Amino acid sequence: MKNGGLALLSNPTRRVSWCVGLFVLLVALLLNGKVWADGSVRCQLADGFDFPVGKPNAENYYKSRGYWPNGHLGEDWNGKGGGDSDMGDPIYASGRGVVVFSDNIGVGWGNCIIVRHAYRDEAGKISMLDSLYAHLLQRLVKVGQVVEKGQLVGKMGGNNGMYPVHLHFEMRKNLRIGMNRSQFARDNTNYYSPTDFINKHRVLPNSLQKYPIPLGIFAPYGRSLADSRSDGGDDNSVKVPTLRPTLPESGPSADDEDFWSKLRNRLKQGKMTEGVAPQQ
Repeated sequence: MKNGGLALLSNPTRRVSWCVGLFVLLVALLLNGKVWADGSVRCQLADGFDFPVGKPNAENYYKSRGYWPNGHLGEDWNGKGGGDSDMGDPIYASGRGVVVFSDNIGVGWGNCIIVRHAYRDEAGKISMLDSLYAHLLQRLVKVGQVVEKGQLVGKMGGNNGMYPVHLHFEMRKNLRIGMNRSQFARDNTNYYSPTDFINKHRVLPNSLQKYPIPLGIFAPYGRSLADSRSDGGDDNSVKVPTLRPTLPESGPSADDEDFWSKLRNRLKQGKMTEGVAPQQ
């Protein structure tokens, strides 16, 4: 090993290649999770989605309460041990994405995390959705952080005793919702059935290209978008002058350009992003 290292350093060509490789690695590490001037974080597309408990298939957990439009807008997951035996159990990111919310807002939510995912859908176009993890005992990620599928993001709780211990899990096609669900229609125009979506998107096409994931496009809890724009709000408020992040220098495809144009228009109008809504 020592002789190999000396041979590497004594060879100018290999030394240059080694230095270039190290430089590229360091740059990649530094840029991971960096918030760019346009208010976005670059991230690769999600390569698929798994369940947020008992990864990857919710082993030893059961769905105590399902999703239905105009009713329960997510799924409640419990451990099979019964009672509060699942207190502190690990909660995992359902797919690769960027953390766009991480805070304890109390009320009915408690500790809550939202991860934003970009993925290539069945039609070959890029879509986005938000996954939400609520009532946590502990949050282990921060806004702007890139997370991988199956990465530990928090621990299961019950909102400080307000509820029996469980994970409340949502998947939203409308990126505007944030923590203000009452301002949006409670149906399939804004939400996915989490289990249906995951089962239909277990494995997805991916590439090394990174795409800009916009931050700060929903209002803080209990406030409107207009309020958050007027004073800057907090770390999760709308304070980005444009909702269309700059695409990577490598150049987007025609579909990608079309996606960002539609995303900008839909967000300005408070509408959902493109996606495939499971029929209930």
